[in-house]
Amino acid sequence: MPRLCKPSVSVPEYVITMEETLEFAERVHAGKPQLPLALRLIQNTGVRKRHIVQPIEETLLHPGFEERNRIYEVESKKRCPEVIERALGNAGLGARDIDAIIYVSCTGFLMPSLTAWLINIMGFRSDTRQIPIAQLGCAAGGAAINRAHDFCLAHPESNVLIVSCELCSLCYQPGDDGVGSLLSDGLFGDAVAAAVVRGSGGTGIELERNASYLIPNTEDWISYAVRDTGFHFQLDRRVPGTMEPLAPVLRDLATDHGWNIRDLDFYIIHAGGPRILDDLAKFLDVDREMFRHSWATLTDYGNIASAVVLDALRRLFEEDTPTPGAAGIVAGFGPGITAEMALGRWDVDAPGTTA
Repeated sequence: MPRLCKPSVSVPEYVITMEETLEFAERVHAGKPQLPLALRLIQNTGVRKRHIVQPIEETLLHPGFEERNRIYEVESKKRCPEVIERALGNAGLGARDIDAIIYVSCTGFLMPSLTAWLINIMGFRSDTRQIPIAQLGCAAGGAAINRAHDFCLAHPESNVLIVSCELCSLCYQPGDDGVGSLLSDGLFGDAVAAAVVRGSGGTGIELERNASYLIPNTEDWISYAVRDTGFHFQLDRRVPGTMEPLAPVLRDLATDHGWNIRDLDFYIIHAGGPRILDDLAKFLDVDREMFRHSWATLTDYGNIASAVVLDALRRLFEEDTPTPGAAGIVAGFGPGITAEMALGRWDVDAPGTTA
């Protein structure tokens, strides 16, 4: 069965702390009536620091959509190859062993997709399938895992590379002062992540089942307004309450698979914010500590969009390696409101197995 191997994750060198975020917000948005509420919400996110691709002084400027997108292209090409090489190494594979590349990002736009550049520059085969996903936002990390699973089932023994490049700081809009926009300014961070789903072999999560779900009539709750100045993030105040309708969906998925959602060994959940994690733990009747890898990602990096589930997975591999047969769930949430969910068991290569 397809197996999700250890992800590789990298964050940029520029750091902004919670204290600095609050200071900049007070200075840039001084006098705005929504600011006091936004500051309280930012303080409650639990985000200790975030990493961004430019110094904060440059991030606070807006050079225009064209320049922002140019920076996205430069930075994605600068940062993705090294992360990909590590992910391939984690899976025990080389570039020519990859049959498809799924590239996910909602923070910049390139055509052709970065997949074409990666194939040319990194030695992937010319017949490698390209699967760019640009409009699923934070849910795209889970979607990429699920589409890789589907690909491997349709093409047995194939290997799929997942790449997530989220440079959220390039979407900062200094003129936006709604509560949702201000909260996002203190929540999102930048990261690049990659992982391989092997058609067979490797060590990691053996994927058994996946599913997607969209909460009806919520497509405008998380969205972009695309204007001359670029992507303007829009967040409805009802979004934090979405775990109440989604928790039964996760529970039913596990039940249909013969599992009890309360008794899994690991939970890799998209850390959209503290309310998401707290509510899901409550509605699933799961100990909050079981979401510790997602909490750690949120604390250390903020919400890094589609890369969250890959970073939380990395922490599972490095800090809390399950025993063979351990059962768990991976779930990402994003615009739609969309949920992408996967169930799997931990498995390892038998001694002497080679890539």
